[in-house]
This record gives sequence, C-alpha cells and structure tokens, in this order.
Amino acid sequence: MQNSTDAKSGTAETIVLIKAAPVIGQKHGETVCCAGIDIYGHWHRMYPVSFRLLEDAKRFGRWDIVTYNWRRPTDDDRVESRHVDSQTLEISGCMKKTERANFLDNHIVTSLKAENEAGRSLALLRPTIKEFVIVAKSRSEVATEQRKIDNYHAQTDMFAPPPGVPRVACPYEFKYKYRTDDGDRTGTCQDWETEATFYKWRNEYGEQGAITHMQEAYGHTLPERGLYFAMGTHSLHRDTWLINGLLQLRATKQPSLF
Repeated sequence: MQNSTDAKSGTAETIVLIKAAPVIGQKHGETVCCAGIDIYGHWHRMYPVSFRLLEDAKRFGRWDIVTYNWRRPTDDDRVESRHVDSQTLEISGCMKKTERANFLDNHIVTSLKAENEAGRSLALLRPTIKEFVIVAKSRSEVATEQRKIDNYHAQTDMFAPPPGVPRVACPYEFKYKYRTDDGDRTGTCQDWETEATFYKWRNEYGEQGAITHMQEAYGHTLPERGLYFAMGTHSLHRDTWLINGLLQLRATKQPSLF
C-alpha cells in the first residue's frame, strides 16, 4: 500500500468512518462521499462511490476496512481527496469494536481553524454540543430536491431499483449548534445514518413522532454518551466545515449509535 500524500495514484487501505447522505448530481448520478483513515494515520476522502452500482459484497459500512485503486481528482486539490476506481474496491475486514476508540484517539482535535491552517480538510472533532436543531426546509427547496429524485428514478427504474436514494425528499435539515476552541459554530449534519433514522422513525411513529424521537436521541442521549463529529470542508468554500458523520467512541459500552 502507498502512504505518500504526494502520489498521483496508488492502492489504499482505509478504515471507513464517514458515509454522507446520498446526493444526486449531473456528472455521476447518485453518489456517496465517504472518508476514513488509512493504516498510516492519513485521512482519505473517497468519491464518487455509487452504492447502486456496487455488488452486494462491496457495499461497505462504517468501520469496514476497504482496499481500492485511486488517482488524484483533477477538480479537487484537497490533499485527502481520492478518485476511487469502484471496480477494484474490496472489503478486507472490519475493525473490532474494542479497538476503535484507541485507534482514533490520536486523531481527535478541538480546533478546526488549526486544521485548516495546516492544510487539512478532514478532521475528527470533539465538540461541546449546545443544541440539536431540526429545521423545516422551504417548499421550494423540497420541490427542487423532489424533481431531482423523480428524474433520477425515471432514468434508472428500468434497469434496477436504486437502494440508496429515497423516493421522497427529506423535508428537514438536521443541525448542531456546538462550540470548539475557535468559538461557537452551527453545522448541518450530513451523516447518512441520521437521515435514514428519520425515515425509519417516520414510518414507525409518524412525522411528529419521528421529530420527537430525533430530538431525544440526537439532542440528549448521544451527546450525553460522548459524541464526536467527523468533519470535512466544503469543496468550494474551504473555510466552511460540514458535519459529515457522527461517531461514538465509548467502544466498550456503546460502540455504535444505536
């Protein structure tokens, strides 16, 4: 495996920590931005990954160890970014629950400004969480997202049902107000599991019931147990940090979110 940050291409082995919610784009269709840390301690941003096109054996999850060939993208100069050859992607293992906290301990930061100044665009943040906020999207925002979803399914349904993309646009954004060494921030949570949890609970409890459960779980239960943010900068606005994933590192008591 290559670990040089200057290499233009190579083969990597990455422990997956981030799976952002699927998005639909004109260039790659439905894709998921994923990220993790390699065995040398380097962050890798992996994209574009289309789970709809992956074989079942290659549909990795958080904490899976994956190997793949990669090359530097031509439209993204962030040092961690890797353009993944999905045909070469393989799951080679899964990190044990008892090993996760110790593995990530040296990667935890409390200042995003310091990471930005060091030229890094991915980070595992220990925040002081102040509030979890659920914000209703405007009708126009929902309508725009729904058109993208409808158009996408119209093009793909004749071949295979896409498993990753919902049929209905999510009507809410999930945000955290939090504090770092740099001061107070507000960020939208783009974690795949968060949005999937909303859909699951809406089916079980109805929309208002899902909101109530989300507020309790994400606003109180998880922060009280110790919640970390897997952060990534915006591709166009490098000073803007996004909450790409939520992790809990109290591995011996609560190794996963739920």
